[in-house]
Amino acid sequence: MSATLALIAALVWLILANVVGMLPSKDQHWSNAYKLIAVDLPILVWLGLTNGALHAPVFLVAAGSVLRRPLVYLWRWIQRRLV
Repeated sequence: MSATLALIAALVWLILANVVGMLPSKDQHWSNAYKLIAVDLPILVWLGLTNGALHAPVFLVAAGSVLRRPLVYLWRWIQRRLV
């Protein structure tokens, strides 16, 4: 399997997201999370289109592990809307 540009971009995003998470932040990383999500979504689509249906969900799970807090708040927001 050869590494495509989309796969390399996804791996660079994961490394960058982990480094950004280690830096100090006054707003508890929310502004950084918004920026990472804005970059993550096009990479996810690009990865799915070029590498197939297996790589995109794996990247989505990896990105979700980095962006745990926004996912928790999204889940709580969805639960409040449904109940």
